[in-house]
Amino acid sequence: MSCFVRVVLILSIGLLPSLAAADESSFLQSLQGKWTGKGTVIRRIGTSPINVTCAFALTATGPSLSMRGNCRGLLVISRAISADLRVRGARYNGIYVGPSGGRSGLSGERKGNTIDLAVHWAKDVNGDRTANMAIQKVGGNSLNLQTIDRDPKTGKSVITSDIALRRL
Repeated sequence: MSCFVRVVLILSIGLLPSLAAADESSFLQSLQGKWTGKGTVIRRIGTSPINVTCAFALTATGPSLSMRGNCRGLLVISRAISADLRVRGARYNGIYVGPSGGRSGLSGERKGNTIDLAVHWAKDVNGDRTANMAIQKVGGNSLNLQTIDRDPKTGKSVITSDIALRRL
């Protein structure tokens, strides 16, 4: 292998993390904007879903994404929701503040147009402190937000929130 080829390989390998970060920054930038939509939320597994209407503002700055908004259900109940994500290489980490107000940890990675996150709740939710969250970009103007938890009685996965958003 020639010296030139070795130098090119070494430089290419050194650039891979920054290329991945640039790719993630571009993806995050594509999520930026104001979003509104509807969906359902289950407060506790085994209870009836609540229909909600939600509005969010997503702001991307380099390798970071900030999400601020609220969801309204039962006509009179409104809850603030926020998330702050930061990507390093291909790994996402951050904080989620849901309707209960506690700060929950997020960690995961993007697979295609979906950011798959493990959630570590601030307190027990449905019998434990773990769940999964997905932020899925659908086309250029739609997002699906979904939270999946495990039923403590059956062990089966249950979608506890499912919200479809459109860009304004």
